[in-house]
Amino acid sequence: MKALSLTLLFLLIAANEAKVFTKCELASRLKNEGMDGYHDYKLDNWICMAYHESRYNTRAVGPPNSDGSRDYGIFQINSRWWCNNTQGPTANGCDTACTAFTTDDITDDIICAKRIVRDPQKMDAWVAWRNHCKGRDLSEWTRDCRL
Repeated sequence: MKALSLTLLFLLIAANEAKVFTKCELASRLKNEGMDGYHDYKLDNWICMAYHESRYNTRAVGPPNSDGSRDYGIFQINSRWWCNNTQGPTANGCDTACTAFTTDDITDDIICAKRIVRDPQKMDAWVAWRNHCKGRDLSEWTRDCRL
């Protein structure tokens, strides 16, 4: 009986843990979803941005921004512009609840990231991309991956 209780406890703990992708695992998934070259951004840009935004953590939620909004998921999608967290004004450009971006299934995140990059700001919408990836040689981000 004690073993069964411990097993259930560990299953509950595991169910609540975030999926943290490896660099190459995420690169493969994004490539399969058509992100390599999407709106002229090579895969390296997406991998670099996701690392600096969330460290590839699907359940990442950023602290409140200066406008009260928050950032969600592997791409840190902002609640002011792209999703609804029911905690303040939102444009909800991706027509999605912010909680959808904090699950292990990143399909919604990818769809929204594609929508964001079609906006006039393109990848400049991500501060981490501007600060750490833009205008740099990003070949290291996928060099060791078997894509």
